[in-house]
Amino acid sequence: MKIQLFIPCFIDQIYPQTAVNTFKVLKKAGCDIIYNPQQTCCGQPAFNAGFWNEAKIVAQKFLGDFSVDAPIVAPSASCTGMVKNYYTDLFTNSPDHNTCRNTQSKIYELSDFLINVLKKDYFGAELEGKAVYHHSCSGLRECRIKQEPLNLLSKVLGLELVDLPDGETCCGFGGTFSVKFAAISTAMAEQKVEHALSTGANYIISTDASCLMHLQSYIDKNKLPLKTLHLADVLASGWMFEHE
Repeated sequence: MKIQLFIPCFIDQIYPQTAVNTFKVLKKAGCDIIYNPQQTCCGQPAFNAGFWNEAKIVAQKFLGDFSVDAPIVAPSASCTGMVKNYYTDLFTNSPDHNTCRNTQSKIYELSDFLINVLKKDYFGAELEGKAVYHHSCSGLRECRIKQEPLNLLSKVLGLELVDLPDGETCCGFGGTFSVKFAAISTAMAEQKVEHALSTGANYIISTDASCLMHLQSYIDKNKLPLKTLHLADVLASGWMFEHE
């Protein structure tokens, strides 16, 4: 299947290896991958901060960077959720209305695409240890994914997946929320990490790098025995990639 790969600016700038691993997993799944190097941001940071006019300019570029002729796959529930849900607020009854609707119907978060479109859940991944899965707010409430990442992780050899207490509670990041309300944000991260530690887990896994960055910063500051991993990094672990 021919697909378009959307790498959010956050991952491009801070977690480029997650972008590479997303490519590897999709390639192993049999996808013919198109990557437009001119792509940038979906507009979410400006939108969430209340700068809707500026967000619309960025979002218009996004609509122009991708075609409606092939699925768009992204390793981010947050950015996928922005396009699928909040582009409606920006483009309803505008000249870009139809392009927006068509694009919204074509974009998928990675686990959603692998499970519900490609119908594939095994990639030969191996990772020794115990892990909990953090359901990001965007994944649950905007992309409506819940079981998909768990199905993929259940097929990772050597990985013991255990339940995370209050696993559907926000980690506290929330973009600018973590800056404007730092004390509350940190307390929420502390609670999430303490719950993970209570299970004896070695890893916290999620579909959103922003959540993982927030949690890892708390983990590092307090020198705790935990590591955060993006789902794509887990699925690409333990096997060699042969580039054609």
